[in-house]
Amino acid sequence: MTADTTQSQSFRIEKHGDIAIIIPSTEVESMPENLIEQAARMVLAPLRADPPGGLIIDLTEVNYFGSVFLSFLLRCHTLAKKHGSEVALVGPSDRARELLHLTALDTLWAIYRTRIEALEAMASD
Repeated sequence: MTADTTQSQSFRIEKHGDIAIIIPSTEVESMPENLIEQAARMVLAPLRADPPGGLIIDLTEVNYFGSVFLSFLLRCHTLAKKHGSEVALVGPSDRARELLHLTALDTLWAIYRTRIEALEAMASD
């Protein structure tokens, strides 16, 4: 399995075949709204240009996030659905999982413990 990687300061994107993996860094926990918004635009632009067959967001480096990051997740979801693909989350912390549950977003996306589990699940769909 080969991985192409695109990078910004607060997000990395890896491609595994036609599946894209977005990996936010711990920086997103303390970034001001406007910087998260800029980073989100930079991350979503190449995905709009070359839509992935599936989108995995790896949250293992992020302990907590707020409403601006939730908005980013929803924008990823909208982009994926527009192109007929699914979104999965990997490794949310207990705090992040609680927020996803309170907002009922845990019913919108599959949540996996590891990136490998998510990749295998998407490959079998």
